[in-house]
Amino acid sequence: MCGAGTWMWRAALCCVLLGNLLPPARGLNMCMSGSATSCEECLLIHPSCAWCAQEDFGRGRTLTSRCDFSQNLQKRGCEAPFIEYLASSTSVLENRPLSSKGSGSTQYDVVQIMPQKISLSLRPGDQTWFGVQVRQVEDYPVDLYYLMDLSLSMKDDLDTIRNLGTKLALEMGKLTSNFRLGFGSFVDKNMSPFSYTAPKYQENPCSGYKLFPKCVPTFGFRHILSLTDKVDRFNEEVQKQMVSRNRDAPEGGFDAILQAAVCKEKIGWRKEAYHLLVFATDDVPHLALDGRLGGLVQPHDGQCHLNDLNEYSASTKMDYPSLALLGEKLAENNIFLIFAVTKRLYVIYKNFTALIPGTTVEILDQDSKNVIQLIIAAYNNIRSKVELTVWDHPEDISLSFTATCQDGKPLPGLRKCADLKIGDTVSFNVSVEARSCPARGADQSFTIKPVGFKDRLQVAVDYQCDCGCSRTAQTNSSICSSIGTYNCGTCRCEPGYLGARCECQEGEASSTYLSGCREAEGKQVCSGRGECSCNQCLCYESEFGKIYGGFCECDDFSCARHKGVLCSGHGECHCGECKCHAGYVGDNCNCSTETASCVADDGQMCSGRGHCACGRCQCTEPGAFGVTCEKCPTCPDACGTKRECIECRLFNSGRLADNQTCQRLCKDEIITVESFNADDPGAVLCLYKTDDDCVMKFTYSEHASGQSILTALQEPECGGGPDAMTVLLAVVGSILLVGMVLLAVWKLVITVHDRREFARFQSARSRARYEMASNPLYKQPVSTHFVETDFNMYGKSYNGGVH
Repeated sequence: MCGAGTWMWRAALCCVLLGNLLPPARGLNMCMSGSATSCEECLLIHPSCAWCAQEDFGRGRTLTSRCDFSQNLQKRGCEAPFIEYLASSTSVLENRPLSSKGSGSTQYDVVQIMPQKISLSLRPGDQTWFGVQVRQVEDYPVDLYYLMDLSLSMKDDLDTIRNLGTKLALEMGKLTSNFRLGFGSFVDKNMSPFSYTAPKYQENPCSGYKLFPKCVPTFGFRHILSLTDKVDRFNEEVQKQMVSRNRDAPEGGFDAILQAAVCKEKIGWRKEAYHLLVFATDDVPHLALDGRLGGLVQPHDGQCHLNDLNEYSASTKMDYPSLALLGEKLAENNIFLIFAVTKRLYVIYKNFTALIPGTTVEILDQDSKNVIQLIIAAYNNIRSKVELTVWDHPEDISLSFTATCQDGKPLPGLRKCADLKIGDTVSFNVSVEARSCPARGADQSFTIKPVGFKDRLQVAVDYQCDCGCSRTAQTNSSICSSIGTYNCGTCRCEPGYLGARCECQEGEASSTYLSGCREAEGKQVCSGRGECSCNQCLCYESEFGKIYGGFCECDDFSCARHKGVLCSGHGECHCGECKCHAGYVGDNCNCSTETASCVADDGQMCSGRGHCACGRCQCTEPGAFGVTCEKCPTCPDACGTKRECIECRLFNSGRLADNQTCQRLCKDEIITVESFNADDPGAVLCLYKTDDDCVMKFTYSEHASGQSILTALQEPECGGGPDAMTVLLAVVGSILLVGMVLLAVWKLVITVHDRREFARFQSARSRARYEMASNPLYKQPVSTHFVETDFNMYGKSYNGGVH
């Protein structure tokens, strides 16, 4: 079953092919309006144009009527054998099947690209296409050359790698059964101002340096051990090495890289192997033109200059190599360069990788303890991607790539697939169009090659620029009044003669010969831009370009411009309309159909927040911006989106891991560290809780290069499990503590209450007025009553007292 993307790709391809095969609308008949006076000129106008070479065709008509769509020519009486029509085609010359395994096969049996040779027959303006398949075969041999900076600051790193060979061979043995290892070192040019040149420093540049008083003389590059499968020899040679010293901070590492790349015989690079060049340093490199500081004005020649002692003999004679030269030589020799640098240099060397194809960069610990993990990670990264490059690309040929990676979805404009597994096969559709015909006799060819592979596809090109009828041309033919050459149904007259049969002399004019020079009744003769002679228009010359057409109605300079450039420089002006080259559209051909620049780091087109138009992202989601709409402060939490990539890339968990889209969607560089530091104030700190109730921390930042860098802890932060006795004692202690607190509170309340009552008693006592000797509660045993003796009128008392 084919996916929806596959059917869409096929439908689009059919539309392109039909567009080339079917004629455009009658009002846009470019064939008849193109002023073609020969078969070759006709075929150059449009891929659908055909020429009628029949002798009696078109009598009474202009020469341009012979150039039309083949269907129209047949309708007008041109017989099929006389119709000249050429079409582009592809022929496969060599197509050996892809190999499935590298080691164990004979030397020339390993095939990683298919086909190997093809031939293209191209008609200018007509597109054709061919397919390419590439496979990363299993168990392919590996050659690894370890190139180390031996300046004084790398002394601890040298101590760390003294037994690197055995450990590295053991780890690489898990990935390939055929592994070889080599070693070389570099410092810098032994001349001022790059090194110490005083006589006392020549034998010992470290003289007077208290920490390291003894080191070897400064050298540019020294090849120490050729590639070998005897890893013990690697350990032995590294044990013998000593550091040296230079004056300035930058190193001469690029000199060393170029020599290691081009000195193939001395280094021992095998043809049937992956070539890995590990470049370990802790500082920036010198670049081209830096050598002028020391008086070196001769540019690097890109050649091998190792002497009998395997030392770089031209170190003090030529300038440092440029990045372009370095990339060219690495590509020529199929070498993958791995920058192993400290964290502070990561961004600098990451920018270099954009200029040197097939290059990766990894972070090296200060003492190189992680060098084995670094090499393994870089090797896996290299084996996980395929990128096509084009060598010797002819200027008059346009190429357009469409990649179909492991998910089966066509990606127009891309020539690279990533996140592959060893053994995966990826496909590329390559569309080819010739824009013009080269000089006669010029052989054209080009090569398509995956970066770092020795395999390549050789493409030979044959241009369909000559009509078959031209091979039977007749000079001084009687058909042409014996003063012209009869070719493809028309006469090519000798100078001074005109007419369909060369029957007129130049300069003759009469009303009889003017009727054929007007496009329509009432129009100017030859559109006012030419003279009529013998019923034919002779167009004027113009300083702006060419005026042409049966009635001089066309020119090649009146088309739309972009920034002052006719057809934006990406098309040809034809009779007022731009005919765009392959890969460009629009009225002025300023709109590119390439989409590679719109693909974000996560593999999505415009980060899923816009669409690609004319090679640029048009962000449609509010708040999104950036080259690929990758920046969006108002979009959903960035920490949440990055979290999914951390989960799947580091721990193989989460939603992306479950649906197997991690490798396709997560393209960010992820660096693991033991702890965070505050050396990057622009980094955003993110935290999330894992399923194990641990806390995972990571930071992300965006560098000037546009790439997002995620820095995560190696392991989530987890607290230890609770101890049972501790929990029991904590509970009991808590109960006792609560009880004691309650008792203390009760005691406090009672005390406060008693004190208040005692204070009240003391206050009442102080207010009493009785004597201290008398008890207010004591009652006397004798009571006295007083009786009044008053009598009333009846002589009786009514009140009295008893004694």
